[in-house]
Amino acid sequence: MRSGITRLVLIGAGPAHREVLARLTRHHPADLQVTLLAPPPAPVHEPLVPAVVAGRYTADSCRVGLSGLLTLAHARWVGGRCAALDVEGRLVRAAPADGGAPIDLPFDLLSLDTAATTDREALEQRLPGARDLALPRYPTEAFLGLWPRVVSLAHKRPLSVAVIGAGAAAIELVFAAAQRLRAEGQAGTILTLLTDGGVLAGDLPPAVASRVRRELKRQRIHVLNEPCTGLTVDGVRLANGALLRCDVPLVAGVAQAPVWLRDTPLALAEGGQVLVNRFQQSLSHPNVFAAGHAARRDDHAYPEAATASARAGAALAHNLLAAFEGQPLKPHWPAQRVFTRLSCGSDRAIAAWGPLRTQGAWVARWKDRDARREVAAPAPQGEDAAPQA
Repeated sequence: MRSGITRLVLIGAGPAHREVLARLTRHHPADLQVTLLAPPPAPVHEPLVPAVVAGRYTADSCRVGLSGLLTLAHARWVGGRCAALDVEGRLVRAAPADGGAPIDLPFDLLSLDTAATTDREALEQRLPGARDLALPRYPTEAFLGLWPRVVSLAHKRPLSVAVIGAGAAAIELVFAAAQRLRAEGQAGTILTLLTDGGVLAGDLPPAVASRVRRELKRQRIHVLNEPCTGLTVDGVRLANGALLRCDVPLVAGVAQAPVWLRDTPLALAEGGQVLVNRFQQSLSHPNVFAAGHAARRDDHAYPEAATASARAGAALAHNLLAAFEGQPLKPHWPAQRVFTRLSCGSDRAIAAWGPLRTQGAWVARWKDRDARREVAAPAPQGEDAAPQA
């Protein structure tokens, strides 16, 4: 029989945790103490990052409103990051954002929904020179902090910019960068999408790839399907021995889980994410849950984009409260068909859901409208369902 206060610590302010907080605004047991550990300021809503890069919005105008949500959810916000996690001792060591002394956050239940990051050491080993010369797409805050320097440089002279990656993040980034730098920079700026040996749009539905290729060609963005072997001050070295000369190499590879997870006894996937079951629950520690970039389902029948969707937050919110109350957990069954909306600059976007696909300015407006609404009032997502126009 449960007695006393149960301490729930949420590490990260990702979409699944925002869903948890939204659920707590409607039902917050008096004996459940909730703490959110996340760095200030509030996170930029990821679907709007391409619009920020393209210059349509500022980063601050695209931040998710957390303060009001936390107040309504009766949750505490500790501004900082996780420095260490003692799973067996049920303790999170937090490093405050203001540089103060570390804070210990004891927990009974723990949930992870952290922002995507880049392992700089691993990137350097795979791509020598990247640690000093590359601008990684993740973490988002660091990238958006440095992006204005690239724009400022483009004001002075034509640039050659290489976006390294083959997935959705790289594709949206190269389209957004092309729009901004060509509109505000000197004439003659060159944009190249360097797939690094990956399959262009390989993480997207097949129907999207051909449309992406046509749009890249229409916008005069070069595509090179060649692995990279390193970076120099002159450009990117390629596996075929050539050197792609560029001023700014932007690395937009796979988003990664926090490196500190590797120092825990949690069962991890090969990519460093917490291995979770259909309840978003750690395979090794049942009082630990995870979603988004911090998690990987042990059932690989589902696309990773679906298991990382914001709608996983509905099951996560239910299961955290169920674990608190000693009630049965609810499985999360991601949709086999992932709904995709891919930005191709500010005035065009591609949409695909199963065999249905379309593109145009109206898709861009639709995507933008939904993203702005989520920023204004993060709302519960419910179960996976077909998209509504």
